[in-house]
Amino acid sequence: MNVNDLKTSKFLKKEDVGEGVLVTISQLTQENVALDGAPADMKIVCHFRELDKPLVLNSTNGQIIAQVTGIGEDIETGWVGKQIVLYTDPNITFQGKLVGGIRVRAPKNQQQKPDLPF
Repeated sequence: MNVNDLKTSKFLKKEDVGEGVLVTISQLTQENVALDGAPADMKIVCHFRELDKPLVLNSTNGQIIAQVTGIGEDIETGWVGKQIVLYTDPNITFQGKLVGGIRVRAPKNQQQKPDLPF
């Protein structure tokens, strides 16, 4: 047990994915990710067949998923059924501090699609 076990979240944390977990995208939703009492903060959230918790997408992970899948438009339906790997990247910074976080990559047996024009 460690101090991170004390934090509960309805969204994935870096401790939930470790060195890598293969997941299948089941749906994308828009959800308020703000803390209780704070103004609404609507973000795109990615749900997976294999996991109980979804991932709040940031711009970087969204762009990586678009590259992995080759789909940058109509992602609400285009990404469903696609597989990605979630893993902990210790080099992610937040507010100028190195904190680590979740990144995505293509499964080992899948090549990344050609660059999309965004």
